[in-house]
Amino acid sequence: MEPDANILLIGPNGMLGRAWRALLDARGMSYRAVGRPELDFADPDAIVSAVTDGVDLVINCVAYTDVDGAEADEPTAMLINGQNVGVLADRCKAVDAALLHYSTDYVFNGQQSWPYQTDQPHDPINAYGRSKAQGETRVRAAGGRHLIVRASWVYAPWGRNFVRTIAHAARQRDVLRVVDDQHGRPTSAEHLAAASLALYEVGASGVHHVTDGGRCTWCGFAQAIVATVNPACTVEPCSSAEHPRAAKRPAYSVLDLSQTQKLIGPMPDWKTNLNSVLNRMSGVAESTGS
Repeated sequence: MEPDANILLIGPNGMLGRAWRALLDARGMSYRAVGRPELDFADPDAIVSAVTDGVDLVINCVAYTDVDGAEADEPTAMLINGQNVGVLADRCKAVDAALLHYSTDYVFNGQQSWPYQTDQPHDPINAYGRSKAQGETRVRAAGGRHLIVRASWVYAPWGRNFVRTIAHAARQRDVLRVVDDQHGRPTSAEHLAAASLALYEVGASGVHHVTDGGRCTWCGFAQAIVATVNPACTVEPCSSAEHPRAAKRPAYSVLDLSQTQKLIGPMPDWKTNLNSVLNRMSGVAESTGS
């Protein structure tokens, strides 16, 4: 992509949006960033107004991400992750802008034991997954140029995420109990942004999966975090039943990476990306807005 490409970044202050800003700045690429209060993604008119003629690429980093909260407020999750994603996709089609949109492993039911392919049918088991599946459907239905990138277990040196939560807890407690019966792939937000841009630049379209390489359980993920942050803390495995949540989680949500790796090469191992994040976490200001 040319440095002077006309890029619109929606949601620049959230975990992934911050990663995108750093990437575009490092690449010397011009872009316009819009988020609250200028753009309230619950307002369809604001979405339409934000996407102006002449935009080449719209990167949507806005999402309703409260998985448990969505169980109690599915209409809001559907509005942000589904209905208004459709408004955005329609607007991108109208001005001939490509749309790069993010989705999730939670569009699958987690009942199989081998990596989920990009073309497998949706079968979400919670409200958040249903809302993200609707978003994917609406992007495709709009008929414009699009790239849907599914990721899982996203983390960064900033914002609210599993890595920062576990690192903080490990400094405060001697023992942590973390579920060991949910399997997936962690995803560094910085790697996610870089790989997404690489996919776009090689002309990828449709649905692709981007995560870190390798796989683990939440317990294994936590053990790797604690080993660096405070090895004196013990991480014990437990079952999901011991930590009931409002939203049911997929037991197995490993995303198949073969299609992506054919286009842009192998994904860095999750432990490598995790160590990079942990080494830079100290003193990072937290920001979770969009």
